[in-house]
Amino acid sequence: MNFFEPNRIYDDSDIELDLIASKSKRAQWRHRRFGPSFLKFGRRVKYHGADLNAWVDEHRVVTVQY
Repeated sequence: MNFFEPNRIYDDSDIELDLIASKSKRAQWRHRRFGPSFLKFGRRVKYHGADLNAWVDEHRVVTVQY
């Protein structure tokens, strides 16, 4: 399932990224090298849509139905 457009480059200020975490939480994650892969251009942070989708898939919780 794709929550993000796979070929799009998302800016850290894009509202869609709040589905994952708030902007400040993503900054903490980047500092700790946690969270989705990101690109740095100087001080600018970007995310590739395919990387975001892969990260979401890795953190999917599968439940058991009784």
